[in-house]
Amino acid sequence: MTWKRDFTFGVYVQGGAEPMDGHISADRYGRFNKMASEDNLIFVSGSKLNFGDYSLANKAKKPDFEFKGDIYKVKTYRDITKLEKNELFVYESVPGTKVTGFYEDGSEIIFQVEGYEDTQITLELEAETEYIVFIDDANIGSMKTNLGGKLVISVELGLESRKIRVVKA
Repeated sequence: MTWKRDFTFGVYVQGGAEPMDGHISADRYGRFNKMASEDNLIFVSGSKLNFGDYSLANKAKKPDFEFKGDIYKVKTYRDITKLEKNELFVYESVPGTKVTGFYEDGSEIIFQVEGYEDTQITLELEAETEYIVFIDDANIGSMKTNLGGKLVISVELGLESRKIRVVKA
């Protein structure tokens, strides 16, 4: 009888298929660890960016990913996910998250985020500017970025993903 870790729910299951986006290995204590596949740390779906993997036990990164003429770099694992664009900060979450459908156009940022617990997300936006923040289409109010352009959002996460939308006021 074999037992494998189901990373969707974080439990051990009998049988079970290994995830298609990585490998499973066990450490010397018999704990299962998912190993990252570089191709799935950051990728494009449609015209939107997808990145991050909060189920990783060890740090993984993918530099030099080109998308729409820009160079992206992602670093991710259980404790943090960070995205840079042309060597400048774009997104960070503590603990780590998986982001899908990331879209930005200068006046708004939209993405879906999922993780295993409540998360603090930091976005780099225009300095000292007012933004309206929506979580799952609910207006949670307006926030002003600091001198460095950072906007910090706390999001309650669990088994469901949340839609985040940040619009310049």
